[in-house]
Amino acid sequence: MSRKPSVLFVCVHNAGRSQMAAAFLTSLSQGAIEVRSAGSQPADKVNPAAVQAMAEVGIDMSAEIPKILTTEAVQDSDVVITMGCGDECPYFPGKRYEDWVLEDPAGKGVDSVRPIRDEIRTRVEALIDSLIPASA
Repeated sequence: MSRKPSVLFVCVHNAGRSQMAAAFLTSLSQGAIEVRSAGSQPADKVNPAAVQAMAEVGIDMSAEIPKILTTEAVQDSDVVITMGCGDECPYFPGKRYEDWVLEDPAGKGVDSVRPIRDEIRTRVEALIDSLIPASA
């Protein structure tokens, strides 16, 4: 039995983009992928507009809290996806790194967060396809 792939989503505050990406990956992969998220400078709470936008698509993020980025989280992940944290994310050879350029939802209302949410969902679906081969 092979172990399941693991993904770490990183943004500065771990309050919007990385939380939405982690929630989508957790939901859409149905447990087939280990999911982490973190921030280089975590906020006090998850962006309420991001929580509301995700609730609109049936995903509850209301209990999530921003987490600090640790070297261990990066080491323990197969794929590290950054979203605007730049050089603050540690680099380890042999990991797959992707930088997703996405608008920051900080300070925006839910109407502005919806298109960001939808772009994240599209990218997460492609990520799942790349990590889990389609069943025969």
